[in-house]
Amino acid sequence: MRYGQITLELRQPARLLSWGIRFFLAAALTASQIPDGHAPFALGCIAAAGGGGEGIAALAGAGLGAALFLDFSDALPFLATGILILTAATSFRGTVLQKRPLFMPLTAAALFAAVGGIYVVQALSPLNRLPLYIAATVLTGISAWFFGRLLSSGTDRPAPEGILFLAAALLLALVDLEILGLSPGRALLCLLLTYTAYERGPVTGAAAGLGAGLTADLCAGTGGGLFAAAYGLAGLLAGSCSGRRRVMAGVASFGAALTALLPARQAPAARALLLEAAVGAALFLLLPGRLFGGKRVRRAEPTATAAGGRLKERLNRAAAALRDLYDSMGRTPLSTDENPAIVFDRAAEKVCRGCALCELCWQREYSGTFNAFNDATPYLLERGRALARDFPPYFADRCIHLPDFLAAVNGELSAFLLRRQYRRQLEETRRSAKGQYAQLSELLTATAAGLEEPAVTASGSASLCRVGAVLRPKEGENICGDTVVSFRREDGVWCLLLADGMGSGESAQRESALICRLLQQFLEAGVEPEAALKTLNSAMALRGAESGSFTTIDLCTCDAATGETAFYKFGAAPSYLKKGGVVRRVTGGTLPVGLRSAPAAPDVTRVQLEPGGFAVMVSDGVADPCRDEWLQNLLAGWEGEDPQTLAGLILSESIRRERLQDDCGIQVLYRPKDGVKRV
Repeated sequence: MRYGQITLELRQPARLLSWGIRFFLAAALTASQIPDGHAPFALGCIAAAGGGGEGIAALAGAGLGAALFLDFSDALPFLATGILILTAATSFRGTVLQKRPLFMPLTAAALFAAVGGIYVVQALSPLNRLPLYIAATVLTGISAWFFGRLLSSGTDRPAPEGILFLAAALLLALVDLEILGLSPGRALLCLLLTYTAYERGPVTGAAAGLGAGLTADLCAGTGGGLFAAAYGLAGLLAGSCSGRRRVMAGVASFGAALTALLPARQAPAARALLLEAAVGAALFLLLPGRLFGGKRVRRAEPTATAAGGRLKERLNRAAAALRDLYDSMGRTPLSTDENPAIVFDRAAEKVCRGCALCELCWQREYSGTFNAFNDATPYLLERGRALARDFPPYFADRCIHLPDFLAAVNGELSAFLLRRQYRRQLEETRRSAKGQYAQLSELLTATAAGLEEPAVTASGSASLCRVGAVLRPKEGENICGDTVVSFRREDGVWCLLLADGMGSGESAQRESALICRLLQQFLEAGVEPEAALKTLNSAMALRGAESGSFTTIDLCTCDAATGETAFYKFGAAPSYLKKGGVVRRVTGGTLPVGLRSAPAAPDVTRVQLEPGGFAVMVSDGVADPCRDEWLQNLLAGWEGEDPQTLAGLILSESIRRERLQDDCGIQVLYRPKDGVKRV
């Protein structure tokens, strides 16, 4: 029996947008060149785009960029390398090897080295071209790695490292442009470096400064490492000011450039570097404050306003959590109505399959049967049931099982109309819930705006717990679908989250990361764990009603001072309490988040974590809940005190026994015997 229907999908605009982004990025990055006509950043973009339509779009953009920005002699090896990279990405597309993070960067660098090496060997002076050839090879691999994190991010938000690297690569295209002896590209590079160091700390700042400086030296042809020294020191000093006033980071960045010029003040680029550093520092100070969330230091207010300040901060955090919850529901794909033709399809499966005229109706006279059903569809939907007169005479007179067929159609039609009604009610409930979350968020924000500015409160001098955690993806996957998060609230309570998304890979990781992020925002805003979990469960039930997806949640809270501990579980695997050689198992029976709507509540178990005790949380991929004796024996026999070592030991034994049949997530909380221990 044959039956056909046409389904239109709305994926094409998103796919065209993805191709367009890669096309224009590759074209723009071709302008960012180093001497000798190399454009490694565009090649890295092609490698990060991968095979298929995205890779073809990136290669086409690189071809346009080569026509605009490269000489013919430089464009030939550039395009040859791009074609080889796209061929390799297409050949290995979908394989385990291609999913490894370093595969495409190393492949792109190797292919560039192979093609570029031919031109270096044939040059009149190969040794003079060798340093630039090696630098371009390294930059090709590095670009592919950073752009891979940007273009292939498995999360809702792109990797910030990829965005910063892309911005730096695009700015290099402006390095050769000079206005009154000053390069706008290098000035903006100083701004980007200071911002990166101030946000990410001294280690990242120094590394980013050295990389940007070496590349700037390469493009400028200084040869003395002037920009590398200045930018590296600027990144280090500006990063050391992270968390302090922004003006200190700007002064430190300019002072680093001034210091680097002391031994090289006669260098041709010295004056330009000083002006560019000053412009970059000034632009950094002019950036809007919202780009530095949490970095501004406020003066301490009198004690009378401290409570109002803390309340305002909590209200703002709760409003942000509700806003994120609203946004997550907005990203849920809209449900689409079923094709009414499915009614006839299912009825025919029940009645026509065993009919003697099946071949006549569904093969030789298929077009007539199909048209008869199309003609009857409007009457069915208007009346809510099928009658014999709804079908054309040539079909009704020919059908020898017409009463049975009508009964089957009416049964399937009732189910179809109920499903349609359910979907419409679900969409209405979603819209109502989204509106309520948005209104409540606005109300909390408005309430917080009327309170006094928050005062800085002194946190505890030390935390009384230590945390260890490990993640490992399922065999054959590159991304773990589990997410672990740990943090300490202002009241000294430790919160450990472990979420396991349905399935594995990027989709599971996206769902589990969303759950953990939203729950962390609620808990940091001061919302009680049980109330936060109920709210989250209701929202996720609406969000996943159409797709049927779900996520398990395991939450452990521990008061570091008193040892009062609570486990909150939504479909999570058992957790374990260990003190000496005694192990206690904590379980729950509630369904995962997204499978039940309100008023579903989590399973709550309250215990006392003694000094020297461990709280161990695992996902179901670590140990089968029905045969976890080996895990209990391992915990009972372990005598160490490092939670990270214990987490690694559990993972190693799990891999040996369970063979990574599912994603593995482990988180361990340790309350030391002697009290004060820093994390």
